[in-house]
Amino acid sequence: MDYAELATEWLQKMRLLKQARPQQNIDASLHGEAFVLQFIAHNNETVLPSDISRTMGVSSAMVATALNRLENKGLITRRIDQNDRRRILVGITNEGKNLADSHRQLMLGTAEKMLGLLGEHDAKEYVRITGKLASKISKPQEHSL
Repeated sequence: MDYAELATEWLQKMRLLKQARPQQNIDASLHGEAFVLQFIAHNNETVLPSDISRTMGVSSAMVATALNRLENKGLITRRIDQNDRRRILVGITNEGKNLADSHRQLMLGTAEKMLGLLGEHDAKEYVRITGKLASKISKPQEHSL
């Protein structure tokens, strides 16, 4: 099999997919402030900034900037951990939780529509193959890229 040719074709298709409006809605929810809100809401509503940084794969400075913006908008709170005063706990306000839920519903609805375009069999195969690739890539010691 010529993986170089297949890779070229795949990259072209991925570029088209990335340019599609529905994909942009999903991308936006998986990055930046929307992602941070969803992460906090999904993780028992109190997290450490380092957990956000590690999960997003971004610097603590980038997370601090996002948290400052979210706090200024009244979407999150920050407080000192009473058990370890060196740690800051990040929580989510009701308004932040509502916005996170809205982002999640938009993302799920968009993904559902996109998968629906494939039909049941192809949608299941797409999710299966994506999961297989994600599983292999998430173990870099076995399959370094």
